[in-house]
Amino acid sequence: MASAIWYYTVLVAESVLGIVGLRLYEEPAYTVLDRPSDTIEIRRYAPRVAAEVDLERRGNADGQAFTLLFNYIAGANRGGSGTSERVAMTVPVDVARPAKIAMTAPVETATQDRMTRMRFFLPATFTADTAPKPSDERVQIVTVPEQTIATLRFSGTGRDLREREQQLIAALANTPWQPVGAPYGLFYDAPFTLPFVRRNEAAVEVAKR
Repeated sequence: MASAIWYYTVLVAESVLGIVGLRLYEEPAYTVLDRPSDTIEIRRYAPRVAAEVDLERRGNADGQAFTLLFNYIAGANRGGSGTSERVAMTVPVDVARPAKIAMTAPVETATQDRMTRMRFFLPATFTADTAPKPSDERVQIVTVPEQTIATLRFSGTGRDLREREQQLIAALANTPWQPVGAPYGLFYDAPFTLPFVRRNEAAVEVAKR
């Protein structure tokens, strides 16, 4: 009971700070390889573990995917002890018993053909084997391989993501880097964060020309 109260107290505190763009979440580590322009950054990420949902793109697929992933970090899972573990957006603690475990930012969202894919990245302390097992089979634990990606950062609600993705692809045309996949979005803030302080990024995997 005390663990649940603390978990939701932390969530409320983080939400209040998040309104003005203050982020307490762990982020996956990366190395900046290049900055070919003021708006473009080339990063290399090591392999990362994520909780992933793939849904057919109809109705409120984004909202449904987010709910499934939030339910997972809130306890719809089975930890190593056989009990649920709350995966909070805070610094990780021991996971041998029901515990609060940091979730990282950003949330990754991509649409391709008729599908929507959303990922919550888990802390670096987890592997695919040690992450709590989802209770809902629509949530999968995946290992995202090492990636080199280009990003274009922007603020606002994120509703202009498609235009930003096109802007990123066009900006890469005159650089040593070429896209090798479909673009997608990275979102670092909650929907209630003031739009002008939000951190959003259009991203795409790239390779040297």
